[in-house]
Amino acid sequence: MIIIVPIGEVPGDVLAFLQNSLSGFYAKYGIEVRLVGGLSLSKFQHAFDFERRQFLARYFLPVLSYIRKDFNAKAALGVVNVDIYELGLNFIFGLAHPGLRVAIISLYRLYPEFYGNPPDRKLLKERALKEAMHELGHVFGLEHCPNPKCVMHFSNSIIDTDIKSWMYCEKCLRKLEKNLTRSYV
Repeated sequence: MIIIVPIGEVPGDVLAFLQNSLSGFYAKYGIEVRLVGGLSLSKFQHAFDFERRQFLARYFLPVLSYIRKDFNAKAALGVVNVDIYELGLNFIFGLAHPGLRVAIISLYRLYPEFYGNPPDRKLLKERALKEAMHELGHVFGLEHCPNPKCVMHFSNSIIDTDIKSWMYCEKCLRKLEKNLTRSYV
């Protein structure tokens, strides 16, 4: 099972879309995707950098790891609606820790409105799915891919996210399938 853990206020329609889409993909590997009760963002105030107005993403991962273990899940995906970063980077869309088998994605910079464009829920959901598939790919042992259409391609900007597919290229998919059947199931 993969669990999706909302942290703070996260739109229900996006969470439902992620659960349905990830379930559709992972069902063929016998992996259920379940949305579980969320966490309060107030638990992570220590992760907030007041100068940057962002949360340091790594602080979410150990908590997600405990929740993953409580559910005996293969992976946990946290979803936040706040801006996140890692040291040395201006921002990130998501972060994974394969050793803990957890990942987090942020919707904050996935909204078209963030870039001065009109609201578009379909585009927001597509971007969220791409980030979820990307970070779960890392959780299950995939590296960044040089193919700009592969979901495992590194997104340096929202343009990169929009260019790539929500799906893995053939090479990454073969590796994912091998990893899922061998070491993660």
